[in-house]
Amino acid sequence: MKYFFIAACMLLCNAVIAQQQNNTVVDTTKKISNLEEVIVSSSNFAEKKKNIVQPIDVITAKKIASTNAQNTGDLLMSTGKIFVQKSQQGGSSPVIRGFEASRVLLIVDGVRLNNLIYRSGHLQNAITIDQNTLSRVEVLYGPSSTIYGSDALGGAIHFITKSPILSPNNKILITGTDFVRYSSVNNELTTHVDLSIANKKLGWFQAVNGSQFGDMKMGNKYLAAYPNFGRRSFFVGNINGIDSVVVNSNDRTQKFSGYKQLDITEKFLYKQNENIKHTLNFQYSTTSDVPRYDRLQDVKNFGGTIGNTLRFAKWYYGPQKRLLTSYEWSKNKKGFFDEIKANVNYQAIEESRITREYRGYDRQDSRVEKVKVFGITISGKRNVGNNEIVTGIDLQLGKVNSTASRKNILTNVESKLDTRYPDGKNSMDNFAIFVQHTYKHGKGKIVLNDGLRLQTTSLQSNILDNSFFKLPDTAVLQNNIALTGNVGFVYSATKNTTIRFGISSGFRAPNVDDLSKIFESSTAAKQVVLPNANLKPEYTYNADFAIAQRINNIVNIEFNGYYTLFRNAIIKAPFLLNGQDSILYNGVKSQVLASQNVNRANVFGFCILAEAKLKNGFAFASTISVTKGIFLTDNSKPSKIFEKQPAGNYALVNKNVSSKQLDHIPPVIGKTSIAYEYKKLNTSLFFMYNGWKKLDKYNADGEDNDQYATADGMPAWVTVNWNGSCNFNKYIQLQLAVENILDRNYRYFASGFSAPGRNFIVAVRASF
Repeated sequence: MKYFFIAACMLLCNAVIAQQQNNTVVDTTKKISNLEEVIVSSSNFAEKKKNIVQPIDVITAKKIASTNAQNTGDLLMSTGKIFVQKSQQGGSSPVIRGFEASRVLLIVDGVRLNNLIYRSGHLQNAITIDQNTLSRVEVLYGPSSTIYGSDALGGAIHFITKSPILSPNNKILITGTDFVRYSSVNNELTTHVDLSIANKKLGWFQAVNGSQFGDMKMGNKYLAAYPNFGRRSFFVGNINGIDSVVVNSNDRTQKFSGYKQLDITEKFLYKQNENIKHTLNFQYSTTSDVPRYDRLQDVKNFGGTIGNTLRFAKWYYGPQKRLLTSYEWSKNKKGFFDEIKANVNYQAIEESRITREYRGYDRQDSRVEKVKVFGITISGKRNVGNNEIVTGIDLQLGKVNSTASRKNILTNVESKLDTRYPDGKNSMDNFAIFVQHTYKHGKGKIVLNDGLRLQTTSLQSNILDNSFFKLPDTAVLQNNIALTGNVGFVYSATKNTTIRFGISSGFRAPNVDDLSKIFESSTAAKQVVLPNANLKPEYTYNADFAIAQRINNIVNIEFNGYYTLFRNAIIKAPFLLNGQDSILYNGVKSQVLASQNVNRANVFGFCILAEAKLKNGFAFASTISVTKGIFLTDNSKPSKIFEKQPAGNYALVNKNVSSKQLDHIPPVIGKTSIAYEYKKLNTSLFFMYNGWKKLDKYNADGEDNDQYATADGMPAWVTVNWNGSCNFNKYIQLQLAVENILDRNYRYFASGFSAPGRNFIVAVRASF
């Protein structure tokens, strides 16, 4: 409660400051609103959304504040168009068009976050970005490789943080926001403050966000067919120094799911003159230990007197740390380019995994990865008549140091352990040149977008100690070259009708995680994944069609359909190690899998959005997204499906070809809301929903985690939610919300962590 009191005092003080500095306050909300239709992610420079072929959603600062999300994953999920998987409360893995993790590119302030150990499974890296410090989020649907390179197969998510607000005159301008929020379902307490102090040329911005989350409570209203789904009936506790299985006094409480997080952002802006700006950007994020909740539910038969019981006494991520520093120089007008910017950046990331099996006092395993990435991006924009040309270069140099040890917690003696990644040199370097072109005809009635990117990728990975697995290859060296592009048009048939069509390609070069990682894929299925040095890059070839229709400036209806051909898709499949299809790993005989390129995968789907501004302050919005995905394999000829016939033509050969569900494909998702706004009051009733994901639509060899679903798959669900706010004055706002009003018990597809039950939220915000 002391933190709540401190935050409340901070809010009160800031309100007083705001009243006293009324002569210097500016309306930043209006500025943000005016930028809503301007997109920076499509070409690295500002461009109107209506001139971009690629589907893009924008989540504004106002929307971020009203959503009151726990983390960036929950913020993305609140759109109703982005699916997010969770293995623990301290995790969120966005899925765009059936692509997840290393196939979705994360960007912050123009710097790509994906690095050489981003895995293909489920990631929690998105939560290292403080959503309360964001000025906006831009979500790009479909391949985005022309500007951003590898990994943007399903799309890209660009997080843009707030910056100092320069004074319009010579007076010092002080602006900022702060808030405190409490959530009942997990006893969350979050406090946030950001502050901008600037004169006409020099500005400083500082933001600090601290959160603590207790154990999450799941819903209490179960489907009749699954009365015990997700219940946390038992957990491993320590009694007199001995691991013991303890009965959970409240089996709706997901024991050992809480964690803490601290995020700090600092920026310095120097406006040298009307044309040149310099920006220094510092970001730091860290967490407490984050329990891997899904693995704490795993069961193992230890034999003997122990028998069948919970497998792990401990399984948690150590503090996840992310440090980013960047310097950006930008110049407009004068010179060959109308606009030019250069960004030099450095990132240091640390993540670790600590595990200990039940009563395995001599086997507490710790694996630590430290990643360092250096990057440079230089891009320029030139206007020639009706043409806009953006060209640039992109360089990224990354390396990872992987260590591991096993500790006897009774004697504190440590011994060597196999590392998650090779224990030698691991590096991955990317260099690219790109060009993006926009042509506007007839005062923007027809807009053409096209572009190309040429990228080289060099990867090196070495094993020094090969005694653990005796792998046939101890060194991997790969060099890949990829050419990708996009072309499409926007046709404004009338003032209210817009048609978009585009084709694009994307690629993802195999990284160290794909090529060299050794890890346990599934406890239930007893599988272990080993390195495969023969992987090739993945490619996507995508077609998009969209039509938007406005009716009387009241109703807006949008349809977007897409089809993606996924070549050389990397999936986990059975593998042989030294002629054996299974090995002993962590004391368990496990089937050997390896990442491999299959022949072809198809992903397709559509999204429909309907919005209406009704009378008397009411508004309606609804969206639904459908995604399907399958892949085909040719067991006899894995690199060729089409064969040449005697007549000289090529025909599809069906023998030995099988199909299987592609993993990461979410069920039908959507959101419907009714909002009302009147003077200082805002309120919204909204419904979030997911369709069924039947078990026969799961990929048993992939990352769909059928062991955490019911015997029939993951049931469909609908939640009823309400939120509202009241502005007491221009500085203080009270927010209230009730999520999952009916206390529905449910899980997101592929998740081993149950969603929150009924949740009461209260927040007080101040701006000055």
